[in-house]
Amino acid sequence: MTKRQKTWVYSPSKKPKPRVPESVKRDLETKAQALIEATLKPAFIQPPPKEARFNYIVDICTKWYRSYFYFCAKYHCPGPNAVAPSSEDRFARLEYVGDSRFNLSFMRHTGKWVEMYTDLSVDESLAAIRDDPWFHP
Repeated sequence: MTKRQKTWVYSPSKKPKPRVPESVKRDLETKAQALIEATLKPAFIQPPPKEARFNYIVDICTKWYRSYFYFCAKYHCPGPNAVAPSSEDRFARLEYVGDSRFNLSFMRHTGKWVEMYTDLSVDESLAAIRDDPWFHP
């Protein structure tokens, strides 16, 4: 049996992600909340069913995590076999890439994020979330 020879491999460090300016954060939060109240909540939040056995949406909200901005749906879990009385599911993600531009992704059924659009402005991102069914809860 022969021994393998050890070799050095160049591994450059990753480029750090840009920090989101506070003005961009405030602008995105304000416009996202307007989109939620005007479009998403009326379309996807329905009154609870009479004989609730399956999960249903009770609220839609947003969250920041580092340079990611998430749209989340909160579900009520009424069934007798429910593990918890409620749950939260992220359905759209905006990743800040610099210069007030974002990459837009949706959550696939496998639990992986799929990036559909790159280098969008705030208004373009929110229009895609409003119009494209991939980004609906």
